[in-house]
Amino acid sequence: MKKEAPAKKVICNMPRLHDGWMLAFAPWCPGCHIGIINRLLCEVMEELDIQDRAIGTMGLGCSAALTPSIDTDRVWTPHGRELVVASAVKRFVPQSVVYSTVGDGALLAIGAAHFLNTAARGEKITVIFVNNGGYGRTGGQVAPTTLAGMKSTTTPYGRDPQVTGFPLHGAEIAAAIKGVAYSVRVTVHTPANYRQTKRAIKTAFQKQMDGIGFSIVEILSACPTNWQLSPVDSLEFIDKWMIPEFPLGEFKNVDSIDYSFDPELTKLGMVIRERPAG
Repeated sequence: MKKEAPAKKVICNMPRLHDGWMLAFAPWCPGCHIGIINRLLCEVMEELDIQDRAIGTMGLGCSAALTPSIDTDRVWTPHGRELVVASAVKRFVPQSVVYSTVGDGALLAIGAAHFLNTAARGEKITVIFVNNGGYGRTGGQVAPTTLAGMKSTTTPYGRDPQVTGFPLHGAEIAAAIKGVAYSVRVTVHTPANYRQTKRAIKTAFQKQMDGIGFSIVEILSACPTNWQLSPVDSLEFIDKWMIPEFPLGEFKNVDSIDYSFDPELTKLGMVIRERPAG
């Protein structure tokens, strides 16, 4: 008697929001963690059931490819202006859930002023910041997050803080700003960290949906190509070098922000002078 084949149970499937056509052209190298982050974003949006009102903004670079690889509405912006456009989208379409996918340069170099002021205004948007310690798409140049002493194509003898400065810490900077509701740094280089990152992304979106304020999730990501390491050695690099410089954890998590001010101040300060007639 012929035995029937055992029934197969699907325990893990491709997220529905994966844009298969765009994923075929994704620029991510073997061992890069941005593909993992892509999956997390898809999973969270599906679980929160926000895909029909989610709008992403992206500029240039490896991290920018996250958004077109997700089947939601999206806006392509000039490099570093992702948060500016995201703010406009949220204000014009307040019922939307707006997210920006940015890298080291877009957030902390060319887009640094926009990052600070968007956070200061408490814009109800969510930022997914991928920190891989360099400019991956353009050749591995030194970036605001490159570790002190780390080699890059523009610091071949190692980054000297007296010449090119110290690494900037996006999550900690955001936490010091009053308009920020949630700021966290996570990674996806282990299964446990993967699950923690998923919870963080979900919390960040929830802060926006609750109308509290600006939220940011900084994710440490491997860049084996520019680090000149194998994918496996890149995991050790994150543990040994990245996390000591960029510690993991929540830096701010509040359920409300006080946007009030003393009306007496409106009577003080600069005087608006009328222009003379003619």
